[in-house]
Amino acid sequence: MSIYQQYCNEIFNENGNLQKLTLDYPDDFNFGYDVVDKIAEEAPDKKALVWCNAEGEEHIFTFSDIRKYSNRMANVFRSAGIGHGDRVMLILKRHYEYWFAAVALHKLGAVMIPATHMLTVSDLIYRLKTARVNAVVCTSQNDVPEKLTEALRQLNAAVKLWCVQADVPGFENITSAMENAKEDWNRVLTRATDPMMLYFTSGTTGYPKGVIHEHSYPLAHIVTAKYWQQAEDDGLHFTVAETGWAKASWGKLYGQWLVGSAVMVYDFDNFDPKQLTHIINRYGVTSFCAPPTVYRYLVRKGIPDMPTLRHASTAGEMLAPEVSRKFTERTGLELCEGYGQTETTLLLANFKGMKATEGSMGTPSPFYNIELRGKNGKPVAVGEIGEIVIIPEKEGKQTGVFTAYLDNEEQYSHVWRGGIYHTGDAAYKDKNGRYWFHGRFDDIIKTGGFRIGPYEVENILMEHPAVVECSVIGVPDPLRGQAIKAVVVLGHGYAASKELELEIKEFCNQKLAEYKWIRIVEFVKEMPKTISGKIQKNVQRNQN
Repeated sequence: MSIYQQYCNEIFNENGNLQKLTLDYPDDFNFGYDVVDKIAEEAPDKKALVWCNAEGEEHIFTFSDIRKYSNRMANVFRSAGIGHGDRVMLILKRHYEYWFAAVALHKLGAVMIPATHMLTVSDLIYRLKTARVNAVVCTSQNDVPEKLTEALRQLNAAVKLWCVQADVPGFENITSAMENAKEDWNRVLTRATDPMMLYFTSGTTGYPKGVIHEHSYPLAHIVTAKYWQQAEDDGLHFTVAETGWAKASWGKLYGQWLVGSAVMVYDFDNFDPKQLTHIINRYGVTSFCAPPTVYRYLVRKGIPDMPTLRHASTAGEMLAPEVSRKFTERTGLELCEGYGQTETTLLLANFKGMKATEGSMGTPSPFYNIELRGKNGKPVAVGEIGEIVIIPEKEGKQTGVFTAYLDNEEQYSHVWRGGIYHTGDAAYKDKNGRYWFHGRFDDIIKTGGFRIGPYEVENILMEHPAVVECSVIGVPDPLRGQAIKAVVVLGHGYAASKELELEIKEFCNQKLAEYKWIRIVEFVKEMPKTISGKIQKNVQRNQN
């Protein structure tokens, strides 16, 4: 029996497909103790993590290894005064130390804050200050230590700084510290309702919001791993995601280990589709999940035989049916789309046991009660567009859905208005019960698998002296799904030109993390606006 079965009840229909899944877990459930350490106790040599990098280095870790190294890291954290409720930022790319640190922080009852290495100094300042971070564990690569040092200098703040596998001035080498740390660790009392993780997610009307998940969150990913990604006991699952993004929680840790699958990690900087397929074949990957951008490149560059691969899934943005068809023709595997948010786990998908439908988000997760509601709050008819909402069976919280926005009770109450969780995403349902994505009710841009709030980019645009008014939107792009476009009204004395377009792009992009780069600039005389003066981004999008 896989360990996940100890915490859930699965109900199947007459065709053997999952119809409903409910959770049953103790008040003190903790992924570090009750999953990692339990598996290590029962099957110490069971494979947990297969790691390699672009330089040819390779490590294979068992659950016994993960228990040992997470205990050592927990002791390093504790010796530095990190304890229950403290907030620790992890900027570890795809380094294997992320898995040690995540489990260690769970065991401590500390709150981990995953962050991407692509953040700029101003991005880091905002996160460090907003989250009141106590410590950071980071990579030595991509100038991350330098950017952190500068961010803390500007904040005039001091936090505990660790770096992995390198001696960096101002940072303690946590890899060296672990070598001398004890492996013994006694269980710390934590509650399933304690904060476990904080992700920053893009907003449309302000800076990124802090999304807080509790210790029961990993259990909600059982459906993600087993019934969408179809990770298998003793299989090897490969999700292409950096650890700074919520997709890593979806595909590189929780659900996979709960169902007994090892996780494949390829630590790289420059995306090469051929290298990804080489990794799949070299290590015998059985299930694979990547954003549509990856599949677009694979289809364009040519897909080799992948004999061990038994399942493929995708999420994060719209996928062209043509890409799905070509992938299936070449591999014989259906490409199963899924949908969810940083604030939730998997909400809709083409699930195990059903034929995947190209372009469709699939059907609601058996773990959630999901409906499409109109502006009047009532369910919409088949074919009509409505908002995807979650209606909890019991009043109050829903396991798997975040428990708070950091220091923003007003926004949290807004998305939970009427006792229902409002995703802000629009879709319609066909006569077969399949859901089809229509767009955001707000203006989030999804590009290359990343979610970008226009406000973040518009703030930088307004710093350019030529820009008097601007609007940032997502427009269709064959490779990225959407590209970031800036619509600009110029100030007096400036004239539209190719040179000015290039200047504005360079000015902004050097201040923005790469995934937020402006790709297109359009100059206009005026913006379409509502009667109250708000820019109508939907009108601008429809003009593209």
